[in-house]
Amino acid sequence: MQEGIDFYLFYNESRSGAIFVPTSQRLLPFDLVWQNSLAESSWPNNQLPELIGDDAKTLSALVREYLFVSLFRACAESIASENASRFSAMQRAEKNITDLLDVLKGRYHSTRQGGIDEELFDVVAGFEALKNVGKFRQ
Repeated sequence: MQEGIDFYLFYNESRSGAIFVPTSQRLLPFDLVWQNSLAESSWPNNQLPELIGDDAKTLSALVREYLFVSLFRACAESIASENASRFSAMQRAEKNITDLLDVLKGRYHSTRQGGIDEELFDVVAGFEALKNVGKFRQ
């Protein structure tokens, strides 16, 4: 008896914020536990579904749709988690830039105020010197 090949899908599933979790899903063959739980569950009403046409074609179409939806969901989850991670990184960078700008503005204002104070002291010292020179001439 030849063993079948198992197909697994690995992707990042996004959680709250920028957190993502590596996830795996077994695509084929279907999980026996899942199949048994479906077989044991009751149908929600008395009208059982009926298939029109070939059962094999319907099953094949359902499996194709299941695979498509599983792959699409995995791609969407991976893209969403990647974008959330990028967005979080951009927010951190923006906050760092804002903090750095605040520090640089503070340094600029302090340096500018120091320059203004220095010029005022020079003007006052010059005035005092001129005032004292006028006293010595008399």
